[in-house]
Amino acid sequence: MMDENNLTHREQEGREVVSWYVPPEKGEEVVRYYVQPRPLPESVRPRAEAAPVKKKKKGRTIFVILAAVLAVIIGVTALLVNLLGSDDAGADDNHAGSIVDISSDDGCHIPTADPAPEVRLNLVAPGEQALTAVDVFQKMSPSTVTVLATDATGKNFMGTGVLLTADGYFLTNAHVVSGTTSCIMALDTGDTYEAKLVGYDAGQDIAVLKAVDAEGLTPAEFCDSDYCMVGETVYAIGNPLNLSLRGTFTSGILSGLERQMEMDGKTLTMLQTNAAVNNGNSGGPLINAYGQVIGIVTMKMSQSGTGAEATVEGLGFALPTSQVSYVVNDILATGEYAGMPTFGFTIMTEYDESGESYVSIHSVEEGLPAQAAGVQPGDILVAADDCAIHNNWDLMDYRRQLRVGDTVDLTLLRNGEEIHCQVTLTATK
Repeated sequence: MMDENNLTHREQEGREVVSWYVPPEKGEEVVRYYVQPRPLPESVRPRAEAAPVKKKKKGRTIFVILAAVLAVIIGVTALLVNLLGSDDAGADDNHAGSIVDISSDDGCHIPTADPAPEVRLNLVAPGEQALTAVDVFQKMSPSTVTVLATDATGKNFMGTGVLLTADGYFLTNAHVVSGTTSCIMALDTGDTYEAKLVGYDAGQDIAVLKAVDAEGLTPAEFCDSDYCMVGETVYAIGNPLNLSLRGTFTSGILSGLERQMEMDGKTLTMLQTNAAVNNGNSGGPLINAYGQVIGIVTMKMSQSGTGAEATVEGLGFALPTSQVSYVVNDILATGEYAGMPTFGFTIMTEYDESGESYVSIHSVEEGLPAQAAGVQPGDILVAADDCAIHNNWDLMDYRRQLRVGDTVDLTLLRNGEEIHCQVTLTATK
């Protein structure tokens, strides 16, 4: 095995990780290796039927079978000796490993496409009728793409992406294309397109690209992840480990919400799932029972603490669409992420004597735009611009249409009197 201390960050990021169960006294070993070839292999396209094989003499057949079995035994023995005898496990025993190392150190040098402010990622409510697993796969497979990127040295990196539009806008993780100079997007049919970069943000680990000259594609439907509940059925589609496993479909449940996951000094809020994900799933969809995208698969835990502990299983994490939408829409509008827009106050949904809900301003943060505009704790929020606000969902849905720098006319009730405050949104970034 190679010495991990001598690998650059880019080389480490491009390697695949496989965990092996070994006796406790031996500890846990991790194997890293390159997988994907370049250019796109024939395995991506439908294969022709193999030509019929002529029968061989019985004696020669038995000899060939015995030789093959012997070769397999020797190969497996050598592999186990290498694994169990290696001193460089390549992972810190005190921390769980991740599907990727997220870093903003590498720029992205893929040729760029102009921003497209007319394109937006819009979130919808969950569907009304749950689909079968077969129907979910058939609905989402055409919207899930393979992302193959190449750096200046010719090394190749693979991930997954999700289609935003019929003319080829798609999103993936920033770490899939970080440090690369070219990119190819492949559909489930095997059709391929050159992809150009619209923009990306390493801190949020989201990138938006455009497939050149694409048309007639099948965009995914994106659901607001704020509707998600622990225990609901979810699915993932992606390209785990290598291209021969592309389009792998797995299932599980949502295991947790708002998990604060720290990687390389960055804290990202994630959905947690036990649906199986691995290297190559990065940038792919986490899907609800209605065939709607609720998250972008980004990382997994792959290794536990001491050598006496079992390998970590079933801990995958995805960026929720409720956050991804801000990043994607900023990138589509300007080519970069300005940050999540904030009013600078907290709200509470309350109920009057008749049972009708309303929103009150709970607190106003010092130095932020709401305070500057004159908003005060105890004010009742009636409307934002022309959008009536009855609960916190109304305000959150409206805020997703806004960008940093937008000015919002807030209609407030204070001591029974209607007033207006003009609040210019600032960024939390």
